[in-house]
Amino acid sequence: MVRPANFGFNEQTAATNSFQRSTEDDQAIVHRTALREFDDMVDLLKDNLIDLVVFEDTKDPIKPDAIFPNNWMSVHEDGKLLLYPMFAQNRRQERRPEFVQMLRDKFSIKDIIDFSAEERNKKVVEGTGSLVFDHINKIAYASRSERTDENLAQEIAQRLGYSLILFDAVDQHGKSIYHTNVLMCVGEKFVVLCLDAITKDEDQELVLNSFANTGHKVVAISYAQMASFAGNMLEVKNRKGEPFVLLSLQAFNSLIPGQIDAITQFADLLPINIQTIETHGGGSVRCMVGGIHAPKK
Repeated sequence: MVRPANFGFNEQTAATNSFQRSTEDDQAIVHRTALREFDDMVDLLKDNLIDLVVFEDTKDPIKPDAIFPNNWMSVHEDGKLLLYPMFAQNRRQERRPEFVQMLRDKFSIKDIIDFSAEERNKKVVEGTGSLVFDHINKIAYASRSERTDENLAQEIAQRLGYSLILFDAVDQHGKSIYHTNVLMCVGEKFVVLCLDAITKDEDQELVLNSFANTGHKVVAISYAQMASFAGNMLEVKNRKGEPFVLLSLQAFNSLIPGQIDAITQFADLLPINIQTIETHGGGSVRCMVGGIHAPKK
């Protein structure tokens, strides 16, 4: 996780992220509130014995979305660390060599694969925003958008030894959904999915057949629940091996009892109040966590 130094509304990402909201709120207040939400989230994870590494953002250059590190990196259990090309110019500065070095110092990183040069070719795949990984079955799910280049997504999946399930997903206005991880969460044994967003029958069949083959329980959410970030969850395990599903309080409050019962068969829900971060940043809990699957040194 990255503790932000200049959190706020990012003009450079707003055109492709319909979840962002520009408000008249004082920027200094927005930043202070976001910091409080961030620190409360860190404390909650620690209280539940969930290990995490917290990096400190730098004030210069200004990086309003630094709080969302999942878009520029992913760390895999075989020791691969991937660096991803980013859509917005000011987000590219979030990839910091000192962060990479700290990960190498703490974890068994065997190979660094850097795709960031693809930005010069205007090819973008924004990490685990664009690619939702099923690590157990080695499958990557991706919805096409301005932030997810189809050919590059295929190349990344091949480098990881994953198969790629590629599909189209749109909001209620027919606009491509900017990141796959706002409509889909893949846990170890369950999936939370806004099936309504996948409007083509052949794409629905492709995705649902994949989950049937892997034995995942599909929990369908509505467009309204997706707008409340109910698709932006993340399953983690604590030091005791106990599974938790991290999600925002807004997402939790949008769920109906049957959906909660379906998910809690597999893991405990851990709601986190990050209303300011969601409103101004257009991302939620899953976006705030860059998963580290490599073993510790």
